[in-house]
Amino acid sequence: MQTLTLNIGRKNETLYRWAYILALITIFYNILEGLVSVYFGIEDETLALLGFGVDSFVEVISGVGIWHMIRRIRKNRNNTRDNFERDALRITGTAFYILTAGLIITSLISLYQGHKPETTLWGIIISVISILSMWLLIHYKLKVGRELNSRAIIADANCTKACMYLSIALFLSSLGYELTGFGRLDSIGALAIAALSFREGREAFQKAQGNLTCGCNRDCR
Repeated sequence: MQTLTLNIGRKNETLYRWAYILALITIFYNILEGLVSVYFGIEDETLALLGFGVDSFVEVISGVGIWHMIRRIRKNRNNTRDNFERDALRITGTAFYILTAGLIITSLISLYQGHKPETTLWGIIISVISILSMWLLIHYKLKVGRELNSRAIIADANCTKACMYLSIALFLSSLGYELTGFGRLDSIGALAIAALSFREGREAFQKAQGNLTCGCNRDCR
């Protein structure tokens, strides 16, 4: 029995170490992605890419919340894990709401002005890289989160998933503009992502108020 407990403890420690690494990757990748996207968004006068860059900085908030939670759990071996996870879920939920507001504002301004960017080539390049990177992060975050039965880590994966959907919307709108010259495609896609972000933010706060133990993979996407 003692050997089994030790093995489980070692496995959990390994999983938390991976969750810690994934959180750091999320933070530093999104800082870099945000800087590059904002720069080219301003340079090419494309609101979609600029909004995408702001979204990357919002994703950093979620990553910091998860990183801080995992750091505290690893240092404090006690039964207050739920408190740590509730804090992380509230941070993630707040990040979703900020993202929602930013997407709506950006989309409405773009629709009102009928703005057309000079080029969306960088939007295509950045979105393709982001889609591949986010897909890998989602895969491993969900794997670790389900192994640890951690709704906070799974909520963080959903935040990354929302960013991947936005990357897809950026790719489609950027490619669509290059092919058709219709500059409002990005605004329509961003509004759809805003609705998704609001829903995920609300769910994160609901989970923060309830039982954080995930007993079913079907309920913990």
